[in-house]
Amino acid sequence: MNDMKKNNEATTRTGSMDSRAGKYLTFRLAQEEYGLEILKVREIIGLMDITKVPRTPHDIRGVINLRGKVIPVVDLRLKFDMEAKEDTEETCIIVVDIAGEEGSVLMGILVDAVSEVLDIQSNEIEDPPTFGAGVDTRFILGIGKVKNTVKILLDVDRVLTGVEIAFADDDAEQSMSVSEMSSATV
Repeated sequence: MNDMKKNNEATTRTGSMDSRAGKYLTFRLAQEEYGLEILKVREIIGLMDITKVPRTPHDIRGVINLRGKVIPVVDLRLKFDMEAKEDTEETCIIVVDIAGEEGSVLMGILVDAVSEVLDIQSNEIEDPPTFGAGVDTRFILGIGKVKNTVKILLDVDRVLTGVEIAFADDDAEQSMSVSEMSSATV
């Protein structure tokens, strides 16, 4: 009976790993490598002027105007409680499509550098380690072991909390109302 239970647990883990297999955009923060599911990535843009917005959480760097759309930008270093760093030529913004309460929302995440797109197989992905009750790792899809390196695979919908998503939803509504007002006055 125990062997059957172990086989079922292994099948369940393998099944969940299979759903995590696929293409990931990898990027660097400090000395660590991370990955995002490529299907969540809209585009990668070089660093551009970011307008600071008063009274926002410390990890929201501000907003950008990307082809007429106002998109909030989250500094992933600050979100992960890393030390702030001066922007470099490699610093860039990854525009991601995340699930918001009102549907899909575009947000930018500021990273140190984009590395490459990797096709990570299910046998190269392990569950995140358990660090104890005080550490929340629900935002980690898994740990990718690729080319003798470790990549932390992120669930971007869980990395960006309700605060950032609500901020993005509000920006989208305000952008729509401004554009609606503009077209109404024309």
